[in-house]
Amino acid sequence: MTYLTRATAAAGVLLAWAGLLAAGPAQAAPRDLPPSNWVFLSVTRGDPHTGAVRGTLLQCDPPVGDARAASACSQLAAVDGDIARIPQTKNVFCPMIYAPVTVQARGLWNGRPVDYHETFSSACVMKARTGPVFALDG
Repeated sequence: MTYLTRATAAAGVLLAWAGLLAAGPAQAAPRDLPPSNWVFLSVTRGDPHTGAVRGTLLQCDPPVGDARAASACSQLAAVDGDIARIPQTKNVFCPMIYAPVTVQARGLWNGRPVDYHETFSSACVMKARTGPVFALDG
């Protein structure tokens, strides 16, 4: 074995030991893990930087967090948590009044991250596009 090969092997061993030491002792898993299907939903009317924001934590195992939680969870289950895949409601006619609504969803669905952000021209368009998911109480 050459000097360069020995030095490279020794460096690898030192890096491995440093990684183990930095990791510290193994930690037990927390007991109060959130359910596997949850999403924090927010709806902002007007300018997303200055508008009024409403939000709620939607949990789907079992459905809690909003009066429409069961229908929102059912809609999310139908598209495997992918809000962009929710089929648009048919035969909905929205007035052509610009009143922007920005929605955001972040969470986990079946172990995969959910990250959805969209601005709609009005609440009517938002409801037609996302169904009960962002139809928060209030």
